[in-house]
Amino acid sequence: MRAAPELMSDLIISIDDSNAASELSGGETPYLLDFSAEWCGPCKQMAPIIEAIAREYQGKLRVGMVDVEASPNTAARFGIMSVPTFVILLRDGAESTRFNGAVPRRKLDEAIVKVVG
Repeated sequence: MRAAPELMSDLIISIDDSNAASELSGGETPYLLDFSAEWCGPCKQMAPIIEAIAREYQGKLRVGMVDVEASPNTAARFGIMSVPTFVILLRDGAESTRFNGAVPRRKLDEAIVKVVG
């Protein structure tokens, strides 16, 4: 499976239908999930921001990317209706925050800080 945005670092975990259950089963670290698609312009626009977040919060926040076309079951599990959608999961796997569409970095940071401290 190819990541949706062109930019994907080794800090961003590729989440798909085959590994979503095990990856997102409420580990010790909260998750930021980026639901996107290869054809999505705003997803590509957000890619450098998500990359920077993955670097900045390394060790405090896991960042995963889900290509909604390649992983329809995972997208359906989270009720994804449009891309990009960003979902922040707490340590226990419960959803903390959701953003639909391209959002300013500041909004993502504010939501992340509430989860990671």
